[in-house]
Amino acid sequence: MTHKYTIGFVFVTLLIDSIGFGIILPVMPQLIMSVTGESLSEAARFGGWLMMVYALMQFFFSPVMGNISDRFGRRPVLLLTLLLLGIDYLIMAWAPTLAWLFLGRLIAGIAASTYSTCYAVIADTTPAEKRTQTFGLVGAAFGTGFILGPLIGGLLGEYGARLPFVAAAVLAFSNLCFGFFVMPETLPQSERRAFNWRRANPTGTLMALRRYPLVIGLICVYFLFMMGHHALPSTWTYFTLEKFAWSERQVGYSFAFVGVLMIFTQAFLLRRVVPHIGQYKAALIGFSFCLLSFIGYALASSGWMLYLFMIPGALQGFVMPSVNGIMSGQIPANAQGELQGGVASMSSLTSILSPPLMTGAFYLFSREGAPAYFPGAPFALAALLTALALVLFLRSAESKPVQA
Repeated sequence: MTHKYTIGFVFVTLLIDSIGFGIILPVMPQLIMSVTGESLSEAARFGGWLMMVYALMQFFFSPVMGNISDRFGRRPVLLLTLLLLGIDYLIMAWAPTLAWLFLGRLIAGIAASTYSTCYAVIADTTPAEKRTQTFGLVGAAFGTGFILGPLIGGLLGEYGARLPFVAAAVLAFSNLCFGFFVMPETLPQSERRAFNWRRANPTGTLMALRRYPLVIGLICVYFLFMMGHHALPSTWTYFTLEKFAWSERQVGYSFAFVGVLMIFTQAFLLRRVVPHIGQYKAALIGFSFCLLSFIGYALASSGWMLYLFMIPGALQGFVMPSVNGIMSGQIPANAQGELQGGVASMSSLTSILSPPLMTGAFYLFSREGAPAYFPGAPFALAALLTALALVLFLRSAESKPVQA
């Protein structure tokens, strides 16, 4: 029973974490405009910087908190991050100035280190033969949270841009109380190790990628693709508000629809399509339809057209599993962990760099006095990055299919 409570707590923690990411998306523009008094295009710039601060803190603190949990145990780290998450939501709910919003996002980025600690709890408490199944709960929590978060944010956001954060704070503090009473320590004293700053260095895994020249080209493909991928969470709300005057509810529905499509792609299509056509062709399909969707978003003249282009866009879910599989097939078995660590760090790096780039493009082409009015500019830029990734993939990957 204790194990069930522990895994249940981990699931709820990750669910609330992912809800917390999604809940701010529909209401962030209104919140920023309310504290700054600036236009939507200016708010987009601030929004990109806020996302950058969040990702930067997550990048640096995830390995730090992971090493702290190896030294002091999983329980105190998880409870601390939940406390920080609740504090972040309260700050966002009552922030009087932009500086307070930045403080909230900074705290949220530190609290986002719950991911690595939750993985460690599962590894501590689950037999090796059952870990794959239990790790599947992590994906389920992320997917469910990405659907529920924007829905909650969109529905509550119509009653005020700050109300979703109050609701999220209640969820976080409720889970903190639940964890305080039911979450045991899963790392015995005998298995703990001293804190080491070298192991907590987030740039170490990135530097390690230089050891594998065979996959450098594919790593660059990953970087370009992910840089474009962040256009949607970074600018979607600003774009739909500016071009189609969508409400928070409509924005929430659209994000939830994307979440449903991505879960369908990852849970159903991927496992059925890739074994039949191979990783190479699957990646090509993903790149092509992703490119189509970005062009469609950029040029759409009516809101309903966005939903139309979301459907082929969901096939971008083929890209990273396939590219990852091809990379894994080109390096030795004893280097797989190092490769995946480097890939994860690269993903975090794009989360830092892309949001200000994409929101900057939106600002440049939607502000008063813009050289040309084109609010779809971030998606045009994302299409360009995806096209470059596709060209580089064709040059870097083998021309024959690699079976999954």
